[in-house]
Parts: sequence; C-alpha cells; structure tokens
Amino acid sequence: MATIDRILEKARRRLKRVTPEEAAAEQANGALIVDARTTEQRERDGEIPGALAIDRTIMEWRLDPTSPDHVPQATSPGVRVIVVCAQGYSSSLAAASLQDLGLVNATDIIGGFEAWKAAGLPVERG
Repeated sequence: MATIDRILEKARRRLKRVTPEEAAAEQANGALIVDARTTEQRERDGEIPGALAIDRTIMEWRLDPTSPDHVPQATSPGVRVIVVCAQGYSSSLAAASLQDLGLVNATDIIGGFEAWKAAGLPVERG
C-alpha cells in the first residue's frame, strides 16, 4: 500500500464522513460546506449553492477561529465544517487537518462533488 493510501486511511478513521444528502441537510441547518476544488474545477463543473470556496493551500488559516485571517463563518472550534473536493480524497486529508487545529466537527463528503452532482443535489454554474 502506498504511503499516501495509509495516511488517507488513517485520516478517514478519525472522521464521521457524510453522504451528499446528509451534507445538504446539515447545510440547511447551518453547517458550512467548504469547497476545496480549484477555480478551474468550479468553473467547469459548477458549485454547491452556499458553499464557501477556500483554496486548499490556505484552508487552515481561513478556518482556524484563532487565526487573524479567519473567515467570519469560522466562529468557534465547534463550528460544523464539511469539506468537499472533486472525489472525496483530498477533502478527507483537509478535514483531518482541520480536526488537528481543534475543529472537532470537521468532516468531508463521501465521493466529493461528483457524488453530490450524481445525487441530483443543487449545482450552480461556476
């Protein structure tokens, strides 16, 4: 098994990953969906309405409530953050990193944006 596969497996053991439908229901109740896909991916494939686009390279700084550069939605370590990427791989690593920061309710969407779209959930043109 490749090293990255072991790291991914270890990250996912810590997460309570959600289906696209569960993520949509949580978003309707105030959870923050964070889209970590590239600008090109969002423009090409569309976006989840209401999701906050944050580049993976700066995600920790924007979502850490103690960072001077955090987004207004990062109100506390208990904020529910659901990360989405294209297929649900890098989002698992990002969610585990957010948990390392103390965001205890961070997780990701199983299957990523592709699964969201396949489930027939809302998508806006990028």
